[in-house]
Amino acid sequence: MNPVKPAAFRFRPFSRRQKQVLTWWCSTSPVQAADGLIADGSIRSGKTVSLSLSFVLWGMARFNGQNFALCGKTIASLRRNVVGVLKQMLTARGYTAAERRGDNLLIVTRGAVTNYYYLFGGKDEGSQDLIQGITLAGALFDEVALMPESFVNQATARCSVDGSKFWFNCNPEGPEHWFYKSWILQARAKNLLYLHFTMDDNLSLSEPIKARYRAQYTGVFYERYIRGRWVVAEGLVYPFVAANPDAYLLHGPTAGMDGRFFVSIDYGTHNPCSMGLWCVQANRAVRIKESYYNSREVQHQRTDEEHYTALEELTRGYYVQEVVVDPSAASFIETIRRHGRYMVRAAANDVLDGIRVTASLLQAGWVQIHESCTDALREFKTYCWDDKAQQDAVIKENDHAMDDIRYFCYTVLAREYRWADWRK
Repeated sequence: MNPVKPAAFRFRPFSRRQKQVLTWWCSTSPVQAADGLIADGSIRSGKTVSLSLSFVLWGMARFNGQNFALCGKTIASLRRNVVGVLKQMLTARGYTAAERRGDNLLIVTRGAVTNYYYLFGGKDEGSQDLIQGITLAGALFDEVALMPESFVNQATARCSVDGSKFWFNCNPEGPEHWFYKSWILQARAKNLLYLHFTMDDNLSLSEPIKARYRAQYTGVFYERYIRGRWVVAEGLVYPFVAANPDAYLLHGPTAGMDGRFFVSIDYGTHNPCSMGLWCVQANRAVRIKESYYNSREVQHQRTDEEHYTALEELTRGYYVQEVVVDPSAASFIETIRRHGRYMVRAAANDVLDGIRVTASLLQAGWVQIHESCTDALREFKTYCWDDKAQQDAVIKENDHAMDDIRYFCYTVLAREYRWADWRK
């Protein structure tokens, strides 16, 4: 039986902006002498596809037997967002693209020309050590705003081959972000071409899909992800909830509600301890009950055992599939495990990514809050960005229910509901 061959990659028409990315380095281009390219702008605007293809075509046209760097926040995200589609595009254009996963290496060949594209993840300050020592003819940074400055500086310093160039793409963050200040504002001084993308630059997106994206975001996320602007995060974190709370509320009884049940906990001793009981259904997740204990108000600090008793009371009558807890609450996590009643794990605690996910899920209608969860509703009205911070940060006040909701959305729902259903 013959194996089924994958379908050939079908190129869609490129927009004018994408064509600029694909051709800026060519001998007929008036900007071919630039040392690199920055492409920023809205989500789903076609930056990554055109940039990655252009990067490899340029490398294959200018060099032979050289090393290049393909950089993402992680190697897993790089493979998912860049390498898979890139291999298909190259194959469709007559190139051979062989991946050696154990070496994190993509070998591209056409005729007598072969070049080596190494994959690097730039997730933290220690990542710079991974790229030391290699000599590069060029580097591409996918979602560069998510990488630490030290990694980018180390990678660009490796580009010492004559004719080497830098390639960057990203969605905007805040105006104090290091990449905006050091690279975008300095693009002309650094001899870099700067191109701004919008969703209209991606001709594969239909008008209904673009409208769906526009409806999905408000506030700072709309400005950054839809308009592609480097704006400060200020005001309420979830302004759309405060503006129209009824759109996110569930009224009426919850007894007998079908689904799978989870608990999210933001642990506190001096600070409040917030717990939420969630019912996950096929098309929504509802926070049906909560427990909120503020030791400062009652002048009594609970022990781990007392918090555990509150957890049992919250879940009485429900079979709970999993409890996700503030990862800093090691002693409380151990208390839950010792009792042996609940499956428990430390929550994923990337604050900014968690907020993005939570906001997207709320606006997509996948998350509802029952009217009885008064402390969560109160915090939605007061949970604010710190507009004085150098980078995106929230004010650490009125954030305890907000944290446990974020733990639930980022740790549980992001895997329960397919990403494509609510994000793409």
